[in-house]
Amino acid sequence: MTYHVRFTRTAAKDLKKLGRHTAALILGWIRKNLEGCEDPRRHGKGLTANRSGEWRYRVGDYRLIADIQEDQVVILMLRIGHRRDIYQ
Repeated sequence: MTYHVRFTRTAAKDLKKLGRHTAALILGWIRKNLEGCEDPRRHGKGLTANRSGEWRYRVGDYRLIADIQEDQVVILMLRIGHRRDIYQ
């Protein structure tokens, strides 16, 4: 059972706002670590409080907020942004 990564409109828009170099770095990390992986929880950390059930992935100073959907075998990227802005 391998997982596939999908982006919400908000996450795709967040990715476009980043610089070309940063976006390429993040997409490369996603391809290497999440696309086709067996256990996406190994690379991330579960969030708590009002974001319970969502997962955080750290790529340098940037954070990827995702929802892991077991029934569809999909990692749905919800938000992508700098660590100072992402949790607001």
